[in-house]
Amino acid sequence: MLMLLAIIAAAFFLRFADIENIPSGIYPDEAVNGMDALRAIETGNYQLFYPDNNGREGLFINIQAFFIKLMGPSVLSLKLASILIGTLTVFGVFLLSKEIFRSARAGLISAYLTAFSFWAINFSRIGFRAIMVPLILSFSFYFLLKGFRSKKYSPFIFSGLIFGLGFHTYIAFRIAPAIVGALFVFMLITQKHFIRNFWKQIIVFGAATLITLSPMIYEFYTHPEYLESRSASISVFAPEMNQGKLVPTIARSFVLSLVKYNFWGDQNWRHNYPPYPILDPIVGITFLAGFLYVIAKAFHLLWLRFRHDVHDEKLYLYFFLLAWFFAMLAPEFLTAEGLPHALRAIGTLPVVMIFATIPFLWIMGKIPKHGYSLRVVILSVLAGAFIFIATFNTLKYFVFFKNNQKQHESFNANLKDMAYRLRTYPAGTQKYVIAESMERIPVKFLNPDLPDTHYVYPGELDSLQPQGDFVILLTDSHLIGRVRSQFPDLTVTEYKNFPDDKMWELKQ
Repeated sequence: MLMLLAIIAAAFFLRFADIENIPSGIYPDEAVNGMDALRAIETGNYQLFYPDNNGREGLFINIQAFFIKLMGPSVLSLKLASILIGTLTVFGVFLLSKEIFRSARAGLISAYLTAFSFWAINFSRIGFRAIMVPLILSFSFYFLLKGFRSKKYSPFIFSGLIFGLGFHTYIAFRIAPAIVGALFVFMLITQKHFIRNFWKQIIVFGAATLITLSPMIYEFYTHPEYLESRSASISVFAPEMNQGKLVPTIARSFVLSLVKYNFWGDQNWRHNYPPYPILDPIVGITFLAGFLYVIAKAFHLLWLRFRHDVHDEKLYLYFFLLAWFFAMLAPEFLTAEGLPHALRAIGTLPVVMIFATIPFLWIMGKIPKHGYSLRVVILSVLAGAFIFIATFNTLKYFVFFKNNQKQHESFNANLKDMAYRLRTYPAGTQKYVIAESMERIPVKFLNPDLPDTHYVYPGELDSLQPQGDFVILLTDSHLIGRVRSQFPDLTVTEYKNFPDDKMWELKQ
C-alpha cells in the first residue's frame, strides 16, 4: 500500500509541478474549453455537448468549469481537471492490471509505468478532454472483469455507469463497445454455460450503461447535427484523403499508428517530443515483447480450445487486451491526417502499459529459480531499469521539452505572455490586441473582465481610431509597419522568451 501511495504521489507531482510554465502557453483549443466554461458559469447553462470548435462532449468542460468557478480563470484552474484525472488513471491502471494478472506486483508495475510515462504526463498537463478516456476505460473494465470473477451484481453496476459516462468524454470512445463485445464473445468461447451463468449480470451492465449514456443519446436525437464532426473529412474513407487508393491508405495509416510506440513518434509538439517515439527505450522494448507474447499466446490458446477443448481463462483475457488495443487504435489509423497521432490513440495508453508489464513479471518470476548472486544481479538490473524509466521521462519533459523552442511555439506561449502583459498597464489605458479569432481566445480567457481591452482583427487595422492613452499589442511583426503608418509616433518594444516566442508593444 505504501508503494502504491508513493507511485500515486509521484504521479500527481509530475502532473502538477510547474504547471504555470510547462507547457509554456495555453493552446487555443484549450482556451475554447475555458471560454465555454466561463459562459456556463455565467449563464448556468452547463451543456452535454458544446458545438463550437468542431463540437466537444461536455463532461470534461463542465468539470473544468467547477475549478474555474472555484479558483477563477487561470492556467491552473483550466488544467487541474487533467492533472487529477491523469493521476487517478494511474490508480485505475493499478486496479485493472492487478485484476487481470491476479497480482498486486503487476498492478504496481503498470501503475509505475503509467505514472512516469512522458505520454501520460504530457496529456495530463493539457486541458484536452481526451485525457478522460484512459480513466474511464481503466475503471470500467476493472469493475467488469471483477464482476465476471465474483459473479456479484454491484461491479457490473459500477462498470456500466462508468462505461456510459465514457460517451460524454471524447469521440474516440464511441468505438469502445467493440471491446466489450469482443470480451463477451471470447468469454462465450472460453467458458462453459457463459450465457446461463451471466445473462442477468450482462443485462444489469447494459441497463447501468444506458442510465449514464441516455442523456447523450437524447442530446444527439434532438441535435443530430452534433453527430457530424471533423473526423468525417479526414477519414481514410473520404475520397479526398485516399485519392481512390483505399487499401494502401489504410495500410499506411495502420503502420504509422504502430510505429509511434517504438520507432517514429507523433510529430506534433503538443502531443510528443518529435521525432522520438512516445515510449522510452525500456518501456518500448517491454511493450513490444509483451504485445507479441500476448498475440502468440492468444492464438495458441484459441487453437487449443477448438482442437483439444481446453478452456483456459487466459484466452478471453488475452483477446480482450488485443481487442482493446486495436479498437482504440482505430480512431487513429482510420484517419489519414497528422499521423502518427498520440492524442487520437490515447485510449490505448492503459493497455500499452499492461503489455509492457508482462516482461517484467516474467523476469521477476524467474528470480527464485536462481542462486543468490544471480538474483542480486537480476534485481539490480530491474532496479536500474525502473530508475532509468523515471529519470529518462522526467528529464525529457521537465528539462528538454520545457526548454525547447518548438514546444513554446506549439503552445502559443506568446499569447499567454500577452495576457499577462495586459494586466500591467495603468487604469484607463486603452488596450488593443491585434489577433485573429483563435489567437485572441487564450488572452480573453486569462483576462475575461479586464477593462478597456479591445480585440481587433488584422483586417480592421485601417479603421482603428484609439483615443487618449493607448497601447497596441500584437504577435505578428508584419503588422508593425501598418500600425506605424497610421501612428508614426508610437514606440515599438519587442518582448521575447525564445527567438520565435515574441510579442510587440506599440505605445505613445
